[in-house]
Amino acid sequence: MDAQQFDEARARRRRNVIIASIIAALILAWVAYHMRNYPERHAADKFLSALKHQDNEGAYGIWFRDPAWKQHPAKYSNYTFNDFYQDWGPAGEWGKINSYSVDCSYSTNTGVIVQATVNHRAQHAYIWVDKSDKTLHPSPNEVECGNWFGWLTE
Repeated sequence: MDAQQFDEARARRRRNVIIASIIAALILAWVAYHMRNYPERHAADKFLSALKHQDNEGAYGIWFRDPAWKQHPAKYSNYTFNDFYQDWGPAGEWGKINSYSVDCSYSTNTGVIVQATVNHRAQHAYIWVDKSDKTLHPSPNEVECGNWFGWLTE
């Protein structure tokens, strides 16, 4: 019986393909994990961008995910535009927003808490984005981010 000759080049190629496949799978898993909150982070980014450009009415529409909110303002009587303007307008807690950055996010069962730095302040803004309809709310909780592990997992 003739045994098949060991092909060193073929074994090396096979090993390299397996290693490359494992590395690609790990990178793909990291990217998928990192992007899991992208829609919610994007909603918060659009909201803060509208405020930065002093489009308070547009920001209110983003808050409720209803750009046509003016056609039915009674629908939002629990949080009117005047209340929103007092909270997020130039005289609100954050003042006129000149700069912002969406720092990190934390996913829960029903929503995502997004942390943002506004006007380079040490205190952060926390926005709750509902996963089901992408409406925004004040966050009931804060998230801790900024360490290397947070960067790696965010």
